[in-house]
Amino acid sequence: MRKFEYTIKDELGIHARPAGLLVKAVKALDSEVSITKGEKTVSCAKLMAVMGLGVKQGDTVTITVNGGDEAASESAVKDFLTANL
Repeated sequence: MRKFEYTIKDELGIHARPAGLLVKAVKALDSEVSITKGEKTVSCAKLMAVMGLGVKQGDTVTITVNGGDEAASESAVKDFLTANL
């Protein structure tokens, strides 16, 4: 299992469009990816769950990558977050 933290830079936070892109990107990976904000953790493969976290600009989230090729999946998720959020 690999974990890293990321602070959201997008002025709208994780809203519908980037959340949809995140779900699509995660479903293509070989690993299970989850996102944690505060005490709540959800799968990044579930759009409504990701949006339900209510992540805003400036919030720091923890991303957990588990199983499969964790190193490659972690790198792909980091690249996605940097490019889109």
